[in-house]
Amino acid sequence: MSTATALPDAPRQWRCGSLVYGVTGLAVLFGWLLLGDFAWSIKERAVVPVAQVLLKQLQASDFFIALVVGSLPAGLAMLLGPVIAVKSDRHRGRYGRRIPFLLLPVPPIVAGLLGMAATPAVGALLHDLLGSASPGERICQLAWFSLTWTLFEVASVTANAVFGGLINDVVPQPLIGRFYGLFRATSLLAGIGFSSLVLGHAEQHFTAIFAGIAAVYGACFLLVCWRVREGSYAPPEPLPAEEGGFAAAARRYLRECFSHRFYVLLFLAMMLGLVCGSPVNSFGVFYAKQVGLGLSGYGDALAVTYACSLVLALPVGWLADRFHPLRVGLASICAYALCMLAAGLWVSDAQQFGIAFVLHGVVSGIYLTGTAALGQYLFPAARFAQFFSAMNLLAAIGYMLVAPVMGAWLDATGSHYHHTFIASGALALLCALCYVALLAQMRRLGGFHRYQAP
Repeated sequence: MSTATALPDAPRQWRCGSLVYGVTGLAVLFGWLLLGDFAWSIKERAVVPVAQVLLKQLQASDFFIALVVGSLPAGLAMLLGPVIAVKSDRHRGRYGRRIPFLLLPVPPIVAGLLGMAATPAVGALLHDLLGSASPGERICQLAWFSLTWTLFEVASVTANAVFGGLINDVVPQPLIGRFYGLFRATSLLAGIGFSSLVLGHAEQHFTAIFAGIAAVYGACFLLVCWRVREGSYAPPEPLPAEEGGFAAAARRYLRECFSHRFYVLLFLAMMLGLVCGSPVNSFGVFYAKQVGLGLSGYGDALAVTYACSLVLALPVGWLADRFHPLRVGLASICAYALCMLAAGLWVSDAQQFGIAFVLHGVVSGIYLTGTAALGQYLFPAARFAQFFSAMNLLAAIGYMLVAPVMGAWLDATGSHYHHTFIASGALALLCALCYVALLAQMRRLGGFHRYQAP
């Protein structure tokens, strides 16, 4: 993790590597990073539900939606994430080692969003141009959406692979839990605004929504890349001469990341914690419509979820700094598992679904906030992005499997969406078992107070 201590002769200053902040400098840094988080959150929280609504209007199956919206991003993250992360860790340039990898994806992300906004019109145009060779207007629209979605996701994977690395490199470690509490609060405010004011209009105005997200993301991330400054870094470790090729580099990556039992358990725990909510998140909007809650009701439930999580964000961030993210993660994932298994057995109407969905969001939000800094606490500092990408590699596999398998199961069983709660609860139980095993490993590595990354 980053070297970060309060300076003994300057109690109002904090150090992170070569960077030193006073109160004002720290506030400015947090402001710019939180602006980037706002744009990132709008992209992450808004694009998927609007894309799901659009695809349902185009009569796409649950399996197709899960494959394109769920598995495709995961597959791209699995292929591209490690490459980008390692390159970022080893890059030394005028603008730092993270900023260039955040700046370059901005234009294709904006282009992909604008392309999705034009899906009906472009699909119809392609159908007319192909004439008798056209597979049909709907298929042309789905093909165009898939193409622009792929462009959007390739660029998003590049940015997502290094955004956490930037935070690790510029935010003092003693404040990282509370920073992620603010990070979570900003994300929730974005979610509250979108779900309460915009989501209910997605069926009629998806074009304007996609275009608006493109404008917000483009403007905000250009400002972040312009205003945030990285410190100086020690030169990267020289690579052995025999490890210059791609195959040798891949073997080195796998050996460094996956040869120690502690890291394998940590990656599995973090992966399961991320993907356990996927069944409910992927199909919750359809479940809401099935039980009669409707799209507006679903948006209201999201807004309540975000409001509750907003109140809890800073206290949970403080708990992570005070008691360690590992402890907070274990307690919250156990609570989530129990809530979801109970919901899968008892939910039968719109009101019960609304309560269960709010519990899903609030308890999983506690887990995500409480464990947001887990990598900063436990990964090697010099190779943070590399190890973070290794976790995302497993998460990508999880997302690739969970969403399509859940979609295929729902298609085969007549879309009984209460199965999504049961699936999320079962995955959370597996995650809890990994955390229990990690506690034993932590004791061998110095415990919570003397931990040394292996």
